[in-house]
Parts: sequence; C-alpha cells; structure tokens
Amino acid sequence: MRALAIAATGMNAQQTNVEVIANNIANINTTGFKRSRAEFTDLLYQVERMQGVPARGGEGVVPEGAQIGLGVRTAAIRSTHIQGSLAQTGNTLDLAINGNGYFQITGAGGETLYTRDGALNTNDQGQIVTLDGFLIDPQITVPVDNVTLTVSSTGEIYSKAGNADPILLGQLTLATFVNEPGLEAKGGNLFKETLASGPPTAGVPGDPGFGVIHQGYLEGSNVDPVKEISELISAQRAYEMNSKVIQAADDMSKVVSTGLR
Repeated sequence: MRALAIAATGMNAQQTNVEVIANNIANINTTGFKRSRAEFTDLLYQVERMQGVPARGGEGVVPEGAQIGLGVRTAAIRSTHIQGSLAQTGNTLDLAINGNGYFQITGAGGETLYTRDGALNTNDQGQIVTLDGFLIDPQITVPVDNVTLTVSSTGEIYSKAGNADPILLGQLTLATFVNEPGLEAKGGNLFKETLASGPPTAGVPGDPGFGVIHQGYLEGSNVDPVKEISELISAQRAYEMNSKVIQAADDMSKVVSTGLR
C-alpha cells in the first residue's frame, strides 16, 4: 500500500524539521547565530490517468487526469541571515556589526573564514583574536603601553597611551556575499566561502552595502523563542498525523489480508 511509504517520508521530513528547530533553540544565546529553517519539496507523482490526452471515443481531451504524489523530501536547510539584536556589554573588544558584512578570520592552515561573532580579545603577543585564538584579518596588534582602545563605527582602531595622542593601529574590513545562505557553516560561529555563496566582496564598515561597527556591543542570536515553540508544536502534530496514516493503512491491509483467508 503506497500510503505506508508516503506517510513514512512525511515522518522523516518532520524528524528533520524538529532537528533543525532543536538546533535553533539550543543556540538561542549564541552570539551572531542565524536561525535555520527546513525547506521541503514533493516527490515524483505516479500517473494513473494522463491529462490532456484524447478522451474515450476521441471527442475532446481529459481535462485533469489523476496523479498520486509519492511523498516529500528535504530540499534544503536554509539559514536566515537577518540582523540580530545588539546587546551592550561594555567590553572594549566586543564589536557588533549593524548591517551587512562579516569579520574576516585567519583559520587553521591559513584559510580565510568569516564570522558575525565580534567577541574579540588579545593573545600573549597583543594580536587581536577570536575567543578560539584565530587572528582577525587584517592583523592588528595592540601595543603593551595601551591605556584606551577605541574602535570607530568605520572600523578604525586607535590606541592611546597616557597623555599621548591616539595612534591608528589599523583598519577593520568586512566581507559580503551575493548569496549568504550559500555559506558553509563550520561551527564555532565560523563560515566558509563556497561556489554557492560566490566570492567575498571586501570593504570598509560604513561604505554602501556594508554595516557599521558598534564597540562595546555584541549581536545576539536572531532566534525568536515564541516562533520556535510554535514551529515545534506544528512539526510534532504533523509527525503524529503521519503516524496515524501509517496506522490506518496498516489496519486496512489487515482487513484485506483477513478477507482473503
């Protein structure tokens, strides 16, 4: 009976849906996290009667026909790159991007990675790094005698020592992509360029198409807990309905097999 297989694809799809929702909820407090949603498409159709063919007797054509769908499949798990809310922390090297763009990071092996997580710090050499120790690109080193570090909205980093005039240490740059959902998530709040995302376009914060930097702030997750709970209940109900279809189809099969004895 086809209903068994069709309903099974529905249960598999809703299981994937729940897993995506679970990951969203788990990262509700992750800095710069972007929620995902599962996208589904229907499977091939089995044609019982073709539409548009000549009707019996050759007069006119069949207007609609009969097609039976064979279920559903997961087409994509799409990240929604919507701005998260900014939370004030007061930390000098907490930097939030308000608008488009990613910080560029030099990852393991020298590869360039991208992140919205601006929770930065300095290593033992004074270089500005992420919480996992990856260097910001371009590299910027804070002098030992630094007293006050200031980051402008356009990404310029100034160091002030004592009564001396502020010194420009470097310029932060951002990268944007034509297709942000095409980025590959690497974990650790890091993303990697892919053929789907297109090559990065680097620019200065505040330039057209690029966000600005807010010092002393962090971008929060864009997960809406109320929406996630609503989606979770909907997925749970859909899973239950598919299981009811399987149970009903199984009961019908038992009726048929019993009648044939």
